[in-house]
Amino acid sequence: MAKFELKLPKMGESVAEATITSWLKEVGDTIELDETVLEIATDKVDSEVPSEVEGVLIEKRFEVNDVVQVGQVVAIIETEGEGAVEVKETEETSVVESNEEETVAVEEVVESIKKVKETLAPVAVASTEDRFYSPLVKNIAREEGISQEELDAISGTGKEGRVTKNDILEYISNKENGTVVAPKVETKAVAQPKAPEQPKAAPAPVVSSGEDEIIEMTRMGKLIAHHMVESVQTSAHVQSFIEADVTNIWNWRKKVKDGFMKREGENLTFTPIFMEAIAKALRDYPLMNISVQGDTIVKKKNINLGMAASLPDGNLIVPVIKNADQLNLVGMTKQVNDLAKRARANQLKPDDIQGGTYTVTNVGTFGSIMGTPIINQPQVGILALGAIRKVPAVIETPEGDFIGIRYKMFLSHSYDHRVVNGALGGEFVKAVKDYLEAWDVNREI
Repeated sequence: MAKFELKLPKMGESVAEATITSWLKEVGDTIELDETVLEIATDKVDSEVPSEVEGVLIEKRFEVNDVVQVGQVVAIIETEGEGAVEVKETEETSVVESNEEETVAVEEVVESIKKVKETLAPVAVASTEDRFYSPLVKNIAREEGISQEELDAISGTGKEGRVTKNDILEYISNKENGTVVAPKVETKAVAQPKAPEQPKAAPAPVVSSGEDEIIEMTRMGKLIAHHMVESVQTSAHVQSFIEADVTNIWNWRKKVKDGFMKREGENLTFTPIFMEAIAKALRDYPLMNISVQGDTIVKKKNINLGMAASLPDGNLIVPVIKNADQLNLVGMTKQVNDLAKRARANQLKPDDIQGGTYTVTNVGTFGSIMGTPIINQPQVGILALGAIRKVPAVIETPEGDFIGIRYKMFLSHSYDHRVVNGALGGEFVKAVKDYLEAWDVNREI
C-alpha cells in the first residue's frame, strides 16, 4: 500500500487560491482514475479536481468553504502498487500533534498573554499599500469593519505572505476575544506628500416595500460586479466608434454556410470571421496586445482573444482562444463553437479562461447597435460588435454615386487611455474595419 497526495492544481498564472464548494467523495470511498473528488471555485470559474490515481480516500485535509492555496494537499488517497508518492510527515503535522497533547498548557499561556497585552500599547506597523488581497478577504474585511491599517498588519500564511480567509477570520475571532490590539500605522515623511483622498460617498439607501422581491446576488455575480468596479477605478476608459460595411461577408457566408456545415459539421457564424480580422489587426498593432504593470508595459508575445459569452443564469464568462492569429477560419470556427457550447453547459476548465490578452464582446446578439464595454483587466482594450443592419448607403462607382442597400455594423472600441492614445485606439479599430470590408467574396475554405 502507498499513499498519494492530491494537491490543488495550478489554474492559471493569476489564480493563487480556490474555495472548496463540495466534496463528491467521502473518507472510505473508492476512487477511480480521473474521477472527480471535489469541486472548487475561484474568482473566475467553478471547476472540478479529479484524482490522478485509483485508490481509497483516507483523509480530507479541508472542509467545504475552506480557502486552499494552489499546490496545497487537499486529500490523501491510499493506493495499491509502487507508483504513488508516499506522504511524508511534515513539520506542520508534528506541530499540530504536539499542540493537541498540550492543549491545556497552551490555553493557560494564552490567558496569561491576554492579560499582559491588555496593558501594552498598540504596536506600530508600516502600511503596505501595494499588498495583494483577494476579493473574498476584502469583502470579509469590509463586512466586519476591519480598517486598511488592521488588514495590512495581519500576518498572512498564504503564498508570498498573502492573507487568506482563515487568517482574517482568526484575526476577527481574536479581536472579539480581546487577544489582539488594533495596530497603529507608522507615518512616513515624504518629500512630496500625496493629496488627501476624498472620502468615499456612502451608497444611497434603497427603500423597499413589502411587495418588492429581494434577490441575493450569486457568487459569480458578486465577483463580476467587483471586477467591473475595479476595472473602472484602474483604467482611464475612452471609446472610439467606427461603422463597417460587411455586405461582402454577409453574402459570402450565406453562400458557403450550408456546404461548410456538411463538410465540417460546424455552424459558421459571424463571430469567427470577426475574430480572424481582430487577430490580424492585433498583429499589425502589437501595442494593443499589452498589459500595464506598475510603471511598465508588458508586451504580450501571444495573441489570445477573450470571447465574452452569456450564461443561462444571466452572468457572463470570457473563455479564451489561444494563439488566435495562428488559426485559419476552420480552426477559429471550431474553437469559437466549442468554447461557447462548454460555457453554456458550465463545463469550462480554469485554463479555458486564463491568459487572455484582448477581449471581444458581441452586443449585437441582443440587438444593440453599439456599446461601451468595460475593459477586462489586466488587458488594455475590448471591442464591442454591434448588430448587423440593412441600411441605405451612398455607393461610389466610376459612373457616379448612387443609393443602395448595404449591411453595416458599428465597432465600439474601449481602451485604456493611460497607455493607449486616441491615435492608436482609432487606427486599430480602423484596421479591423478595413479587414472586414476587404473580404474576398470568392474566398474558399
